[in-house]
Amino acid sequence: MLTGLLCALGAGLMWGLVFIAPLLLPDYPGLMLSFGRYVAFGLIALVPAMLHRKRIAALSKADWRAALKLSLVGNLLYYAALATAIQLADAPLPTMLIGTLPVVISVFSNWAPGHAAESVAWRRLAPSLVIIFIGILCVNAAELTHMQQAGSSNTRSMSDYLLGCLIALGAVAAWTWYPIVNARYLRANPHISPSTWATAQGLAVLPLALTGLFAYGAYQKLSGGAYAFPFGPRPLQFVGLMLIIGLSASWIGTLLWNKASQHLPTALLAQLIVFETLSALLYAFIFRGAVPGAQVMAGIVLLCIGIVFGVRTFQHQIP
Repeated sequence: MLTGLLCALGAGLMWGLVFIAPLLLPDYPGLMLSFGRYVAFGLIALVPAMLHRKRIAALSKADWRAALKLSLVGNLLYYAALATAIQLADAPLPTMLIGTLPVVISVFSNWAPGHAAESVAWRRLAPSLVIIFIGILCVNAAELTHMQQAGSSNTRSMSDYLLGCLIALGAVAAWTWYPIVNARYLRANPHISPSTWATAQGLAVLPLALTGLFAYGAYQKLSGGAYAFPFGPRPLQFVGLMLIIGLSASWIGTLLWNKASQHLPTALLAQLIVFETLSALLYAFIFRGAVPGAQVMAGIVLLCIGIVFGVRTFQHQIP
C-alpha cells in the first residue's frame, strides 16, 4: 500500500505542473498546449523505447491497440475537451466539473469493479467521498471568488456557455474511463512493467498528436488565424516548457500512476487524484506569490482528511 500511495503522490506532483503551463503561456491556445505536450511526450518516449527495445518488441497487437485507445481518450481527447470547454465557458465551471473526478471515478469503479475483491460496501466508501467532494467545492468556490475579484470579464453567449458545459462533461467522461481501463489492463497483464506501458502510451500518442498539430496549423492558415504556427510568439519558452511537461507530467507521471495502479484498488486510486488538485493549488499559489485564504485552507484540510478516510477504508484489502 505504501508503494502505491507514494507513486500516486508522485504522479499528482507531476500532473500538477500542467496547470501552470497556461499561466506561463497565456497567449497560446489551449489546443496548442495539448498537442505540444503530447508531441513532446512521444518524442521523449523514443529514448526509453530504444533503450528497452526487447520489452517494446514483446508487446502484442492487443497491447498496442489498448495503448492507442488509452492515449487517444485519456490524453488527447481529455485535454483538448478541457481546453475547449475553458475557452467557451471560462475556467470556473470546467474546473468545478473536473474537480469531481475523484468522486466520479470512485463511484463508477466501485459500482462495476474489475474484480469482486476491489469493491467495498457503499456505507464504508461514502464518508471519504463526501468529505473529498465538500473539500473540492470549498476550493473551487474560493477560486471562483478570486477570479471575479480579479475582474475576469464574461462576454460569452449562453450558447457558448452551454456548449462548454457539455464539452467539459465529455472531458470528465474521458478521464473517468481512462484510469479504470488502464488499471484493469495492467492488472490483467502483470508482465508489462509500468515504465514499458508509459513508453508504449507515449509512442502511441505521438502520431495522434502530430496529426492534430498539423490539422490545427492548416485550420489556422485557412481561417486566417493570428497564431504564429507552429511555435507561437515565444518559441524558446514554448518548446522548453512542452519538453519539461512532456517528461515530468506525461512520461514520469504516467509511469508512477501505472505503478500505483498495480498496487491499489481503482476506487481508492481514484480518490488519490486529489494529489493532483493539491499540487496544482500549491504551484498556483507559489506562482501568485500569495498565501491560501481560509476557505482554500479548509478545502485542503478536508481533502487530506478524505484521503486518510479512503486509505483506511481499503487498508484491510491490500497486503
